[in-house]
Amino acid sequence: VQLVESGGGLVQPGGSLRLSCGASGFTFSRYIMAWYRQAPGKERELVGSIGSGGETTHYADSVKGRFTISRDNAKSTVYLQMNSLKAEDTAVYYCRLPTLNEWGQGTQVTVSS
Repeated sequence: VQLVESGGGLVQPGGSLRLSCGASGFTFSRYIMAWYRQAPGKERELVGSIGSGGETTHYADSVKGRFTISRDNAKSTVYLQMNSLKAEDTAVYYCRLPTLNEWGQGTQVTVSS
């Protein structure tokens, strides 16, 4: 199993970023996928998840209405669209395959003016 995140970077408050997570080594379309994040000095927390077919999503209250998770099973990729970013969204963002407890290496998102 391999999960590779991309798309992180520096963005101003109020801006947007889209993270991608490319997956390989398993049948992507059969599994729930999730995004987590870990801010400096804090525990890793769940951002949200998406069902195997993409119809069902769940979000942490802190990102609800601002972040959207989607997936393209044909490309074995899951996305995290982040809008209206705030300084407190600064963290390393990780893609996770919960069923097999597999993690990506993470991508840094920094929200700062």
